[in-house]
Amino acid sequence: MRRKQKPLVNLLFFAAVLFAILFLNHSHSPEKAFAWTRIRYKSSAASLPPARGICPGLSPAKPALVVARIHADVDPEWLNTISDRYHLCVYTADAPEDSGSVDLQVPANRGHEAMAFLTFIIDNYDTIPAAGAVFVHGSRFSWHNDSPDYDNLALLQSLNISAALAPVGYHNLRCDWSASTCEQSKAPPQGSLETSFRAVLQPYDPRVISDSALPRSLAVLFGGDAPEAATTGGEVFLGRGDAVRSQCCAQFVVARENIRRHTRDEYIALRQWLLDGAPSHLNPRQRTLNKNAAPRDDRVAGRIVSYLWHILFIQQTVSADQGRDASTIDLQQLNHLACPRADDCYCRLYGRCNLPGCGTPGRCAGQYRIPPDFKLPADWAASHA
Repeated sequence: MRRKQKPLVNLLFFAAVLFAILFLNHSHSPEKAFAWTRIRYKSSAASLPPARGICPGLSPAKPALVVARIHADVDPEWLNTISDRYHLCVYTADAPEDSGSVDLQVPANRGHEAMAFLTFIIDNYDTIPAAGAVFVHGSRFSWHNDSPDYDNLALLQSLNISAALAPVGYHNLRCDWSASTCEQSKAPPQGSLETSFRAVLQPYDPRVISDSALPRSLAVLFGGDAPEAATTGGEVFLGRGDAVRSQCCAQFVVARENIRRHTRDEYIALRQWLLDGAPSHLNPRQRTLNKNAAPRDDRVAGRIVSYLWHILFIQQTVSADQGRDASTIDLQQLNHLACPRADDCYCRLYGRCNLPGCGTPGRCAGQYRIPPDFKLPADWAASHA
């Protein structure tokens, strides 16, 4: 009799485990409010970096084009083609520190494009153009540029900034969802058990590791030194079933007013979060290791910040019947605003309207596809420039 009961016991045990996993991953409160409206991280650095990222000559009427590049990128001369339309602010992250240089510099080559973007905001906070700012990477041709030829120059030439900013004051430059977390079926919640298990099984994958690290990073950044005890009017921890949906690749346009929703000190704190987690040779100002700082792996730290831009910049609406404070964020609304339909996006941002093949919300056939292994052929720039 005992042998006959064993399969039943195993089945019941498996069902219980499966139920527990589904229960823990279920979002019990779909209308959760998150206190992600103010950076509260406290740095333990002895001093702050000097301001060497002041972009000269910024004027209200001309949008700034903030470019984060490294020496391995192609020569930035391609930007000269659009210098009449944008005020160029080019940061070379791996340039040697030189206090006498007139070139725009960052405190450290850390966090990928985030260090240049934050340095621009911090050092030019009072002179950000009323026309807005566009933030891009330094390579003209790259797999993440949402163009049939992966050409960022073509995107920047056709970008309609006023139309892009009209809905909420911020817009990612990508329209296709294929490299995003917008599709629920392709991107599990960052705090889910599935993501945690994958991080254990795939410690070499920076995407999985950064997704797994995102819940605690958000809690530290927005909750301060003791996020577990934070009483800020909303959640700071991302729940098991709560997902941050957003576009890929940290290239975006944002209005001055949306940048100034946060104080300069908040951007300094976010940059210090990156610097505090850097190796000592990159951040000599850090006296002691800060356990709440950004992950040491630069690929992971940079990708976590790429999740933050739309959280910081999207302006949400609060209706009287929502029952939440204006100082909190509605995650469902945020996810919806961060992932507009591809056809609407292409039309509004780039004037590519009435496109064929837009049968799904996240794709219009013929507009973009991920190249094999996320890499362009070595001769792509030479053959398409």
